[in-house]
Amino acid sequence: MEWRDLPLTECLRGGEAEMLQFAVDRARRQFAWKTGGLTASQLRQQHSPSTMTLAGLVKHMSFVEAGFTARAAQQPIGTPWDVRDWVANDNWGWESAVTDDPQELYALWYGIVERSRATWAELAVDLDVEIDEGDPDWITSRRRILIDLLEEYLKHTGHADVLREAVDGLRGNDPG
Repeated sequence: MEWRDLPLTECLRGGEAEMLQFAVDRARRQFAWKTGGLTASQLRQQHSPSTMTLAGLVKHMSFVEAGFTARAAQQPIGTPWDVRDWVANDNWGWESAVTDDPQELYALWYGIVERSRATWAELAVDLDVEIDEGDPDWITSRRRILIDLLEEYLKHTGHADVLREAVDGLRGNDPG
């Protein structure tokens, strides 16, 4: 798959849920464009002083997408994230990504995005649903989680933009 395979329906006059989903879809396409089509060595390349890699970003956003969506749906996160000891190593996704096969890494992210889009299509009918995870000081809503997901994509697409330009000179805001 590549960025062109990600759905993007133009949304000029939609309601809040449609506009937020459009914004997340657009950010996903930008992220896919900035991180896509690279070799293993390009994905693993570090640029001092940071240890961040494009591979790490892809795996991190796979985790973020899966985690935020599971949280909004009040479901368990699922594999491969549910078998990790996050207290012992919260950098596992970033670190393990540099040894992952690029095709498996891309398949992981694209697969999670596909499932996440389907789940959000159902969840977005009511963004006011409160999500209570047992901490009375941290009750949130689906709306807040969707906005947080968008924020994560925007932040990390910015990282990918800088890293990708250093790898092969690719520049720009939108893929087409």
